[in-house]
Amino acid sequence: MPFIPHTPDDVREMLAAVGAPTLAALFDEIPPALQVGELTALPEALNERQISRLMETRAAETASPLCFLGAGAYEHHIPAAVWEIVGRGEFYSAYTPYQPEASQGTLQVLYEYQSMMAGLTALAISNASLYDGASALAEALLMAVRANRKSKSKRILIPRALHPLYRRTVHAIVHHQGIELVELPYDPTGGHTPIDALAPYAGQDFAALVIAQPNFFGVLEEVDQLVDWAHHHQVLAVAVVNPTALAILKPPGEWGAAGADIACGDGQPLGSPLSSGGPYFGFLCCRQELVRQMPGRLVGRTVDLDGETGFTLTLQAREQHIRRSKATSNICTNQGLMVTAATLYLSLLGPQGLEQVAAACHANTQTLVAQLTQLPGVSRMFARPGFHEAVLRVPRPASEILDGLLARGILGGFDLSADYPELGDALLICATETKDADDLQRYAAALAELS
Repeated sequence: MPFIPHTPDDVREMLAAVGAPTLAALFDEIPPALQVGELTALPEALNERQISRLMETRAAETASPLCFLGAGAYEHHIPAAVWEIVGRGEFYSAYTPYQPEASQGTLQVLYEYQSMMAGLTALAISNASLYDGASALAEALLMAVRANRKSKSKRILIPRALHPLYRRTVHAIVHHQGIELVELPYDPTGGHTPIDALAPYAGQDFAALVIAQPNFFGVLEEVDQLVDWAHHHQVLAVAVVNPTALAILKPPGEWGAAGADIACGDGQPLGSPLSSGGPYFGFLCCRQELVRQMPGRLVGRTVDLDGETGFTLTLQAREQHIRRSKATSNICTNQGLMVTAATLYLSLLGPQGLEQVAAACHANTQTLVAQLTQLPGVSRMFARPGFHEAVLRVPRPASEILDGLLARGILGGFDLSADYPELGDALLICATETKDADDLQRYAAALAELS
């Protein structure tokens, strides 16, 4: 808030009204051991001029290293028009559009977003939207358990080659509801989830199979085989996809004979800056038959009494609109500002522009891998097609190499040793369309000094 409006007399009157001797007494339920006490380490207060100078000094010290770190959040070029428009008051401060008569602009943006995401995934329905990719997957799995009428279990097949933070988030959200996550191994040569890994579970009761495309290693999965296996065993197929990759890869709605049932992921590549980790947004799409189990908000198009096109929230058996225990989800925000940015980003690029971005990302990664694997002790870990990212075996501990690269102004990738110790000294690298030939050469030269 801009200022604290309550005078000492106001505070005394309010405390007297509630029967509390001091403000601290209002928090007496906090155990003393957890209380901070006096903030003695705080510096003396600064005036406005001093604060401005301090922030300018700190901003000047902020480094802008070359970023080759992906692992779920990607540095893409965002056209200046995206956030110029999103920053307008009509979008920037718009509240949840419960009153359609006052929210037609916001509702139409969300409707257009849903239409584009449905087209991108080749599925019938998109919501608008969820917190992030990891929680979107958790919601997708809760949805799958509710929707799979042919399954009596709450068991999910989930690949180890899925993003480790997604796996942890999903576990944190679903395990209290009695849902069991059964982990599938990846092939040590290809880095993918082989169809043979599913053989031990044939004939068992599972609600869903998670399929990542590409997976955390950047490796492309045999999605057609995996979806067909799932449907043959009456298991719903839940796709986790990178939206940029969908510009050049087969969309989940066309996987296998019948397509994936649900698709989700993180929308950060579609116009959201890295911003030190957020905010981002999650997307969720599904087949028409599953729409009543979909969490999050859904905007529909209709015709008003005058025959004019109008937009409104629809199928609202969710969140705040009915009893909490009956809702499909209790999501209380949907990252609408990020969705607005995504709508503008996709509108400005169009299908051809998004395809060019994806192709440039793939080409840059391939070029970078080719240069780095010429260095002594550096080799590609997995011998399969990939997109956007690749795992490299390096001659020293990845943490040492990343520290050395950072000292040279380069964010060199993601250290896999904590999440995949069986890979040894391995590094996950990423190159997007924001990198040029000089950037790639600079990375290769820096790594050569450290090899």
